[in-house]
Amino acid sequence: MSAVGLSALVTVHNEEKRLAACLERLAFADEIVVLLDKCTDGSRRIAERYTDRLLDGAWEIEGDRRNAGIEFCAGEWILEVDADEWVPEALAGEIRRVIETTTFDWHEILVDNYIGGRLVRWGWGASYGKAAYPGLFRKGVKVWGCQRVHPALQWSGRKGPMLKERLDHHVDRNISDMIRRLDSYSTARARDLRDAGEIGTLARNLRRLISRFFKCYVSRKGYREGGYGLLIAIFAGLYPLLSHLKAKLEED
Repeated sequence: MSAVGLSALVTVHNEEKRLAACLERLAFADEIVVLLDKCTDGSRRIAERYTDRLLDGAWEIEGDRRNAGIEFCAGEWILEVDADEWVPEALAGEIRRVIETTTFDWHEILVDNYIGGRLVRWGWGASYGKAAYPGLFRKGVKVWGCQRVHPALQWSGRKGPMLKERLDHHVDRNISDMIRRLDSYSTARARDLRDAGEIGTLARNLRRLISRFFKCYVSRKGYREGGYGLLIAIFAGLYPLLSHLKAKLEED
């Protein structure tokens, strides 16, 4: 392995309220890299308490931002997390064991999503929240696509077994946060659709509203979460429809 075996990468835009809690749980990594994207708050000052591996810049495209962070990392292995995600001790230990023994190139990590202080495990998916993600990988095998939201991924290595321990993701504070995230995601997605020249049709996106609601609420058992599961399914269904309508009716 290289001198730096594991880099923990956190990409940040004005995250002073959550950044310290994320970074203090990454001490198990050989280096912590913080990418600061157009930060105007105290994020840099907080990051400097944990690492000197800081990359400042301004990126419009999410995929470009994440690729820049990956390239800046020195480790053979990279753990990619967001500022609202915490790595529990059990997961940290599993990650260290995996990178020392695996013959594969990337692994998915299970996610426990929290809304406020409540664990909401069921119903996530269909581009609205994540139940797992490919967050542990060898440098060079993962490339993000050129999109503003939910960038596509290109792989050049072999996928290994999913890790058993879970990442804690503090995805939203409350229902208002959920609504704001839906608005932000759909606005960014609308810009991607216009750039691609493929905004789709109203009929197709109406069908997707129904299919995505069913996928989250029934297939992924969102009904087990009561009102939160219902909201997740509704928002997952609305996401492509709102993106289509914004792309068609609004302008940047």
